[in-house]
Amino acid sequence: MEILKEAKKTCLYDEHIKLGAKMVLFGGWLMPVQYEGIIKEHNATREFAGLFDVSHMGEIYIKGKESLEYLQSIVPQDISNLKEGFAVYCQLPNKEGGLVDDLIVYNVKNFEIDADYLVVINASRINDDILFMWEEAKNFDVQIVNKSDEFSMLALQGPNSKFIVDNLGLKLEVQPKFFTIQKAKFGDIPVLLTRTGYTGEDGFEIIFENKYAIEIWNKILSYKSKFNVVPVGLGARDTLRLEAGLPLYGHELNENMTPVESSLGFFIPNDKKENYNGKSLILAQKLGQKPLRRKLFSFIMEDRQIARNGCDVFVDGVKVGYVTSGAPSPTLGRNIGFCVIEFANLSSSLVTRLNNPQESLGMIIQVMVRNKLYDAKLTKKPFIKKNYER
Repeated sequence: MEILKEAKKTCLYDEHIKLGAKMVLFGGWLMPVQYEGIIKEHNATREFAGLFDVSHMGEIYIKGKESLEYLQSIVPQDISNLKEGFAVYCQLPNKEGGLVDDLIVYNVKNFEIDADYLVVINASRINDDILFMWEEAKNFDVQIVNKSDEFSMLALQGPNSKFIVDNLGLKLEVQPKFFTIQKAKFGDIPVLLTRTGYTGEDGFEIIFENKYAIEIWNKILSYKSKFNVVPVGLGARDTLRLEAGLPLYGHELNENMTPVESSLGFFIPNDKKENYNGKSLILAQKLGQKPLRRKLFSFIMEDRQIARNGCDVFVDGVKVGYVTSGAPSPTLGRNIGFCVIEFANLSSSLVTRLNNPQESLGMIIQVMVRNKLYDAKLTKKPFIKKNYER
């Protein structure tokens, strides 16, 4: 009870209780893990629409004469290519190339919100990210303002999301495109509307002042009968993101793994001129000039057992790594997961095989569940086809 008293609550806490949500502690916040059941909420999001309270996420304003130069120095992505109203998925590496966090950067210049860029960060990393960003900003003419306590955020995901937003007042033809952001109004309520999400489905994330949270939440849920929208908790959010092959900080991403080792090399440009933390190692790993120390893989269990976070992974009877995330996939009817395989004590031939997708795909590994080994097969991600509307 001591921990629960110290936990933060979003502005929608009482609404979750009214809906019968089961609440859990997550990243220092009391959040709904489920309302009517994980599978039901998962399938509703895939088929119709799901509404998530993600107000625990952090919002950071970056502004100043050198805001672009500053961002160029802390992320591998080339922010100079980010046009007004567009977003980019970024990583925040430390000096050793490990990940402090992953985040989304939005160009909001001329949005009249006293910021050049909006950065959305993970709830569990808000304090760490802010301290890291402030430290990295010492040599730049830039202001970093933590706005996290002022804003709430909802994620509306699923094929019916666009129709709900249309009914809220923003017609289909003027809704933001994939990975863009725009100012909008739901009635008289001003919002920032982004076409982003964490489910693999088309959908939106909606940012607004805290005072509007209950009104917007209940307005969207009022479309339950018309568009089958349901509230969704962290449980289904996890299975949805896992099926979509999306990493979670603290599981697939951490301060000891580079973006390339976390299978995010696709997002790293080869030709960015500006320096950033860990650049030499990250680029060398991506270009094959330095060996990977470890690597993130996707797998499907061959047996009916569920491989959970922390389960040991074996190859030919030798422990080689651990599961980072695992759960049943309601869409596939199979048990799926991510795992990290450490290369330090493996033979060079096995490392070569694991680094070659043509050879590693379909490879059998074993996962220890309740002191017994069960077979799993390495596979590509995502586990399902993503349904983004581009």
